[in-house]
Amino acid sequence: MKVVGILIVIALLGGGGWYYWQEHSKAAAAAAAAGARPSTSTIEKRDIRFAVSAAGEITPSEQVSVRPEVNGRIDLLPVDLGDFVRKGDLLFQLNDLDLKIEKQQREISIARSRLSLDQARRDFERAQMLFNDKLLPGQDFEDARTAFELAKNSTEQAQKELDLTDDKLRKTRVTAPFDCTVLTRPISVGQAVSGSGGFNSGTEVLTIANLNDLVINAHINQADVSRLKSGQEVEVTVEAVPGLKVVGKVERIAPQATIKNNIKGFPARVLLKDVDKRVRPGMTANISIPVASADDVVAAPLAAVFTEFNPETKQVERYAWVKQGEEWERRPIHIGVSDYFFAEITGGLEPGDVVSLEDKSRSGAVRKPSGTSGSKSGASAVSSTQASPAASARPVTASR
Repeated sequence: MKVVGILIVIALLGGGGWYYWQEHSKAAAAAAAAGARPSTSTIEKRDIRFAVSAAGEITPSEQVSVRPEVNGRIDLLPVDLGDFVRKGDLLFQLNDLDLKIEKQQREISIARSRLSLDQARRDFERAQMLFNDKLLPGQDFEDARTAFELAKNSTEQAQKELDLTDDKLRKTRVTAPFDCTVLTRPISVGQAVSGSGGFNSGTEVLTIANLNDLVINAHINQADVSRLKSGQEVEVTVEAVPGLKVVGKVERIAPQATIKNNIKGFPARVLLKDVDKRVRPGMTANISIPVASADDVVAAPLAAVFTEFNPETKQVERYAWVKQGEEWERRPIHIGVSDYFFAEITGGLEPGDVVSLEDKSRSGAVRKPSGTSGSKSGASAVSSTQASPAASARPVTASR
């Protein structure tokens, strides 16, 4: 009896294990079926938009490094980071005490030169009268004229030196050349700065920019630059501001290619219109360059479009596998605009047709095409690939 009980237990355990294995296999099969890649698709109408993308950095259209033209010490600096400054408003002012003292000295020098000039003029006029009356030797007359000319030169030189000092005084006060925003301010009040006429091009006090007009400096791939032209409008998205779309206008495209990040391309400048206040310099922008579009057209997934080179016609032909009852029919098709997912069907398919996403060439449920022109079902193909972005770098617009 004890042996019989053991056998019964073993039988029950085996049956339970078998039942669990069956249920587990069914569940795994159901999960695999649920997550399996679809093998068919139904032809329908949709809009197709194809555009190529490029990334670039947003920068101000006008940005100026503000440096003094003369040496000095910062006396006034009323602006700070992020301040908006109107054209003509003060940006900073240098201490001008030394220059004011120098101006006073120049003015005194001019006054002295003018007195000397008046004295030399009177001596020359008297010498000229005496010389005309033959009462003064010619040498004395020439000496008087020379003294008068030297006095005039001295006065003119003193006036030029005063004008130069006045110009330096004007340059101690630096104002905004246009409506701008302060981007950087590395200098503080009381710090000595050098003028731009020096060997180091001067000390940068401020960086200002016009943030009303922003541009994108992008690097356009050489394969896409032919699709871009000056004056063309493009769509711009900003990574730092989700959901924001801005319209940009292509201002210029460089005539010569450069290499950036090991990619050969052409620098392009895109001007942003109606800039949102949230957009700031330094942000990354993505440019969408429209290439081709089609509205409400018959479209098929690219996975359903196959290509084949026909050695008889010496042309590449496109076809799709269309379900007819329980069989699949190979049908020639013509495509128009395509993007990375769908292709416009201009001939060969209609809305509602069920097409295969797999090549049915080796399937037994295949029948020959009926009454359609194109490659013969028995034609030998030199190459046959699926028409997808993997087969070609970018979708192309086929001639209709």
